[in-house]
Amino acid sequence: MNFRQLKAFNAVMQTGSITGAAKQMLVSQPSVTRLIRDLELNLGFALFVRQGRGIIATVEARRFHSAVESTFLNIERLDDLAASIRKKAVGKISIGVIPTFSTSLLPRVLGQMRRQDDTTHSIIYTHNTPAIVDAIRLQQFDLGIVSRSPPYVGVDILYQTMVNYVALIPEDHILAKSPDPIDLRDVAGQVEFVTFGSVYPLEMQGMDASLAEKFQSNARYSVANVLAGAALVREAGVPAIVDPFSARMSVASGGVMIRPIVQNMQYHIAIITRGIDMMSKETRQLADIIITAFKNDPIIKSAP
Repeated sequence: MNFRQLKAFNAVMQTGSITGAAKQMLVSQPSVTRLIRDLELNLGFALFVRQGRGIIATVEARRFHSAVESTFLNIERLDDLAASIRKKAVGKISIGVIPTFSTSLLPRVLGQMRRQDDTTHSIIYTHNTPAIVDAIRLQQFDLGIVSRSPPYVGVDILYQTMVNYVALIPEDHILAKSPDPIDLRDVAGQVEFVTFGSVYPLEMQGMDASLAEKFQSNARYSVANVLAGAALVREAGVPAIVDPFSARMSVASGGVMIRPIVQNMQYHIAIITRGIDMMSKETRQLADIIITAFKNDPIIKSAP
């Protein structure tokens, strides 16, 4: 027995004829006749007998149909259940994102999805990387866009890459005069830079302790995140070492310029989730679009 044979049998029982069953199934009458004949061969008993120009069901067919009908009722319930799941799935996706991408890449991605008539309700939370990793691990967020270097304990990494940090310089600053990469060892302790928290730069940047200490010793401004530091570059006229995405946003507003640095200090990017097997269809779709957006970003495509 196979499903099409049972479907043909059920259709004949419901309509009372081969012709009616063929119309219901949108197939030819010979196809229905063949399916019924094959089912009878599999069952070992006749299902219909001819009466005049029509057919009637045998006693065995009526007994068998009671079980088949129950099966098809259950299939209809499965269809209803699937429709209900689809309706509920078009619900909410919670996304934890670091500030750098909360005002650039993520809004661009969500705008793209909206133009494609996506109806998902996206809830965006802006936090630092440790808070996002914790929330993903506790299943409070569906997706996370984070920086800092792995490992991220208790989560799955869907995508990760690295780009080099850059120096963000006021256009009228002495360091803006040359297009050459800046050797931080030449300017540490000599030129004031914006610092970040109690450590400059942040630990994931890869600056050695002695160089970081020199920068700290000559720092007047210390901020909590890179976006705030980038804003200070323009307003206070003090350079900063920032990720290239924040730098690009600052340059677009004018008054500052980007210069590469000699030191190999890398900015990590990762898309994380609690578990791939726990992602809904909509979450997977959003993750794929975010990953594609990162891969196509000029900064990442030009990274060494």
